[in-house]
Amino acid sequence: MALTAPRTLIRTQERTAIRRRTGRRHPLVATLMVLPLAVLLFFVFDGWETVATQASSVGVMLGR
Repeated sequence: MALTAPRTLIRTQERTAIRRRTGRRHPLVATLMVLPLAVLLFFVFDGWETVATQASSVGVMLGR
C-alpha cells in the first residue's frame, strides 16, 4: 500500500499535463492541419466553380 501513493501522484501530474496541452491551437497550426484536406476536396469537387457556387449560396443565405 505504501507504494501506491507515489504512483498516484505521478498519474495526477500526467493528467494535469495532458489537460494543459489540450488548449487552443495557434491559427497557423490549425490552417496547416486543414490545408491538405482542403486541397484534396478542391480537386475532387471541380475546383473554383464549386467554391464560387457555395460562397455565393452562403452570401445569399446571410443576406449579402
